[in-house]
Amino acid sequence: MQPLPLRDIHLPEPVSWWPPAIGWWIVLAATLLLTAAAIWLVRRRRRVTVAKLALRELNALQTDSTLGMTEKLRRLSALLRRASLSAHPREEVAGLTGEAWLEWLDGPLKTPRFSQGAGRALLDAPYRPVGEADMDSLVALCRDWLKALPETVVSSRKKPTPTRELVQKPTARSDSAPAMLNVPPCTPALLGTDSNRSRRFMHKLRSVLKS
Repeated sequence: MQPLPLRDIHLPEPVSWWPPAIGWWIVLAATLLLTAAAIWLVRRRRRVTVAKLALRELNALQTDSTLGMTEKLRRLSALLRRASLSAHPREEVAGLTGEAWLEWLDGPLKTPRFSQGAGRALLDAPYRPVGEADMDSLVALCRDWLKALPETVVSSRKKPTPTRELVQKPTARSDSAPAMLNVPPCTPALLGTDSNRSRRFMHKLRSVLKS
């Protein structure tokens, strides 16, 4: 029998890893998007804003049982004032008092809840007693108002301490020191001991010659 004319078996070439299949591109894009979203959420939660700090202080003030109603109202009014000055231009807020102050507080909520609602306790407290129910309504109103504040990020940079200012003062004096030395070259302040002796000797010599 004659052998059959069979050819050798040729294996296919290995599949190249590049370019990757469309599925891998989708997985990569989804991973990048999820990572970016997670970083943005973490930074947003860690960011310190005026509203966050004021809300923390409001919660601590509400749960403080050692303070009376009058003192709570005083601190609550001061908290709203400080938050307003931090989130809005000073010239817009600093001069507001009385009814004008309450009407300005109505602005972010678009309703007269300060000038005609529970917020009037901030103005009427010296003239009428404030009960627990009124205080709870006022705190809830202040919480809604703080949440409506513009998102103002609190800067982490600190102002120079008095110690740093004291350290900088000698530098300013040392900068001005060379100007104090700009005296005429013939004054005794810049002459040495030998120069003074020479001048006295020349003066005596001239006196002898003239005589």
